[in-house]
Amino acid sequence: MDMKAPERVINLLEPVVEGLGYELVGVEYQPGRPQGMLRLYIDHPEGIEVDDCARVSHQVSGVLDVEDPIAGEYLLEVSSPGLDRPVFKTDDYDRFAGEMIRVRLRGRLDGRRKFHGRLLGLENDQVRIDEQGEEITVPLTEIDRAHLELEP
Repeated sequence: MDMKAPERVINLLEPVVEGLGYELVGVEYQPGRPQGMLRLYIDHPEGIEVDDCARVSHQVSGVLDVEDPIAGEYLLEVSSPGLDRPVFKTDDYDRFAGEMIRVRLRGRLDGRRKFHGRLLGLENDQVRIDEQGEEITVPLTEIDRAHLELEP
C-alpha cells in the first residue's frame, strides 16, 4: 500500500513546518476505517524533542482544520525521522549517498521486492545501490518505501 501523502497536502504543510524552523522530511497518509493516520516527519539540526512535535502539531492542526485537504477523519502524528530515517524526497538519494539504505519496491525487479546496501546516489531517475559489491539500479518510480539505516 502506498502511504505517501497526496502532493497537495505536502505543498500545504511544508511552508508551515519550515516557517517554524524545521525541515519537513516527509508525510505519510494511511486511510482507514473509522479513521486514517496522517504522519509528519520533521527534523532540525539540533534534533527533535517532544515539545518540537507538539509545536508543529498545533500549527499544522489549525491549517488542516481550515483547509480540510483530506476527506474523512484521521489522526495527526508528528514525529522525528528516527534512526531509520525514511527517504521521501528525490534530493535525499544524493544527500545521503554513502549511507546504508533499505528499499522496498511496489512490484518486483529481477524477482525481488527488497534491496539493502550502500546508497550510491541518484542518476537518471535510477537509485543506485551497492549491494555486497554489486551495483543495482532501481527505478525511482518503483520505490514504495526507503529507509536509511544506522551501521553497526
